[in-house]
Amino acid sequence: MDLLLAVLTPFLGAGLVALAARRSRALAAWGAGAVAALALLLLLPAMAASFGGATTIQRLPWIPAAGLDLAFRLDGLGLLFALLILGIGLLVILYAHYYLSLEDSLGRLYAYLLLFMGSMLGVVLSENLIQLLVFWELTSLSSFLLIAYWRRREAARRGARMALAITGAGGLALLGGFILLGEIVGSYDLSVVLASGDAVRAHPLYLPALLLILLGAFTKSAQFPFHFWLPHAMAAPTPVSAYLHSATMVKAGVFLLARLFPALSGTAEWTWLVGGVGLATLLIGAVIALFKHDLKGLLAYSTISHLGLITALFGIGTPLAAVAGVFHIINHAIFKAGLFMAAGIIDHECGTRDMRRINGLWKYMPHTATLAMVAAAAMAGVPLANGFLSRKSSSPKPSRPEGRCASAGCCRWP
Repeated sequence: MDLLLAVLTPFLGAGLVALAARRSRALAAWGAGAVAALALLLLLPAMAASFGGATTIQRLPWIPAAGLDLAFRLDGLGLLFALLILGIGLLVILYAHYYLSLEDSLGRLYAYLLLFMGSMLGVVLSENLIQLLVFWELTSLSSFLLIAYWRRREAARRGARMALAITGAGGLALLGGFILLGEIVGSYDLSVVLASGDAVRAHPLYLPALLLILLGAFTKSAQFPFHFWLPHAMAAPTPVSAYLHSATMVKAGVFLLARLFPALSGTAEWTWLVGGVGLATLLIGAVIALFKHDLKGLLAYSTISHLGLITALFGIGTPLAAVAGVFHIINHAIFKAGLFMAAGIIDHECGTRDMRRINGLWKYMPHTATLAMVAAAAMAGVPLANGFLSRKSSSPKPSRPEGRCASAGCCRWP
């Protein structure tokens, strides 16, 4: 049960790291890094099969009377997100060791980060919809703790309450959507759901299930009109912002769109709802970002805009657009995490994030400036940067005429 152990490792390590912090901050940092590395090592045995296109499913009896098992799956999509969660998590753990002051409890931050890491791994590796929902709610609770880390600050408490209220309400809607989806298919196993796309789309309960599931995804990924909670969550320490709001938590919603794409996409309702909300979020986030002077505020609305772009790509409903959306998820996680870390360094050294007061930093912080410029070039889609490749792949392309496919399976979603 390598997948189960990989998910449980961060939960078990959270308490140990909190205890280690009482002895030494360095010991806590090494311990937290070791926990994330161990979880990554536990995934290695199943990685080869995923790279070959196979899906690994592991089961353990959970609630036999209800027909529910603890079931985990590792396929290409799950592996991609697991690598983002653990890889960027390792970098954030290292960054937090140097970022937080001696007055801040490093052990508590690492414990919360590992709780969140385990919850996100559970979301992306779950084979059972109800089990996925349990981990989904755990991400809301652990993110509440992370956003409110500086609990003496009113802005942190307010941002944490807002994030929990919005994402928690979305979780209730998602529960209803999963129950309807299980009623349609007759099973809560993802393997069965993903193989029953035609039956799902033809069922009278398809539209209610779609609406409820999209509510859960949109609230988590800060899509319009639920986008307002994300900027308030920037009251968290920068390592938390870099992890939750670039690589993990806000990606949970678009992960759900990608995971259920084979079962729910391909209808006019999907196109109008997902594509329309994505485009509205893209434009609103980009416009508001233009008027922000605070570095983290600008990055928050930029994140909202990019999440809108990814959602709009899934809304197009074609396999190529979905692949472009997944590709941009990778690139966005990388360059946005780098930009958040650069913003944190500037705030740490200058005592302000106001862009009107921090001109000319190249002379004093050349390494941070280089990091920020490379990451900003990727976000802007400058040629030779990774953001350019994903934006180019998401640009409209002429459709292939009917009857011109070289292979009968070439246009299928993998």
